[in-house]
Amino acid sequence: MSIAALLAADKETALFKAASAGSFANHQTNGQVTIGADAYVSGDKVKTAFGKLDPYQYGVLPVLVVIQNDSGKTIRLDELKAVYVGPNNDRVEATPAKEVRYLEGPNRPRMIPGPGGQVKVLKGKNPLAAWEIEGRAMAAQMLPAGQTASGFFYFQTGLQRGATLYLSGLSEAATGKELLYFELTLQ
Repeated sequence: MSIAALLAADKETALFKAASAGSFANHQTNGQVTIGADAYVSGDKVKTAFGKLDPYQYGVLPVLVVIQNDSGKTIRLDELKAVYVGPNNDRVEATPAKEVRYLEGPNRPRMIPGPGGQVKVLKGKNPLAAWEIEGRAMAAQMLPAGQTASGFFYFQTGLQRGATLYLSGLSEAATGKELLYFELTLQ
């Protein structure tokens, strides 16, 4: 019975699928490339994407970015840079998904007295080490014509009213011509 419960839990988190870029309230189109973004702070969408983990309660703001390429040309995403800019112009660069697990600093082990001295009591595992953090991160390097790529960027900040997400570094694969930056308001 417990195996069935584990498989059901895996199915819940595995069903995550991003919507099309144009369907987001926060989207922008430049040169037939559309990007949509949505901050995942609470509610069912966080549960669908991350299961039991809520990265926001650990000081990590996940922002889903969906890129739709209708330009007819392949777009390079390997230099894609995401910056969160708060209403007071404070800037926070995206934390690489591989490093998110280290954001919760090392905890001092709890010690209890024992007959042979103090004994360490090990703490539970790091919740930010869940596979969903790296598994759902933006990882696409190239985006062929007519295709869509999606993934999360992670910021060490809280969501503020009037904040903006800046995305730059997209370029045409054949010519190297950089696309205009994208500026998306997060709500």
